[in-house]
Amino acid sequence: MTDFVLVRHGETVWHAENRYAGRTDVPLTEHGHKQAAELGAWATGQRLDAVLSSPLSRARLTAEPAAAALGLTPRVDERLYEVDFGRGEGLTRAEMRERFPAELGAFLADPVAHHLPGGEDPAVAADRAIACLTDIAHEVPEGRVLVVAHSTLVRLALCRLLGIPLARYRQVFPRLENGALTELRLWDGRASLLRLNAPALTTD
Repeated sequence: MTDFVLVRHGETVWHAENRYAGRTDVPLTEHGHKQAAELGAWATGQRLDAVLSSPLSRARLTAEPAAAALGLTPRVDERLYEVDFGRGEGLTRAEMRERFPAELGAFLADPVAHHLPGGEDPAVAADRAIACLTDIAHEVPEGRVLVVAHSTLVRLALCRLLGIPLARYRQVFPRLENGALTELRLWDGRASLLRLNAPALTTD
């Protein structure tokens, strides 16, 4: 049995305009750095055996304070990259509607069968994410691992592990908050969702 704490990276400069950020290395905002610091403060009181992150700087910088608080070296795994959004990369929904309205409509109806033009097949992205988590579960049995990655990738992984059709990832998990904690337990090829979108720090 391995427990994973899955975290979406901190806020980036594209969030204010709701631009699709896949493989583009978009920097964190000041608030995003604050969210990373809050994750580090949370980690100080936790038992974690490893810290992993996507190679993109917004994930690495979010993971670093938590790893430092625990005296761990964060590990980067390329399988944790965000989904590539192809021609939608860097665009808002409105801009996509102007440039390729039919493709956007098909994506909104079924984002897996009709992923954004030139982008990555979400099923392939889910496969690589699951392969990463499975490898870590074998490596750290009975452990607890922090994984800092990306919204779409994590939602796809959750659907695949929980037996939810991938095409419903946007409906079942409409949003993962930046810096929030989503906890997942893997054992014997099965998965349980323990928490979703929990704040790293509370005001209680």
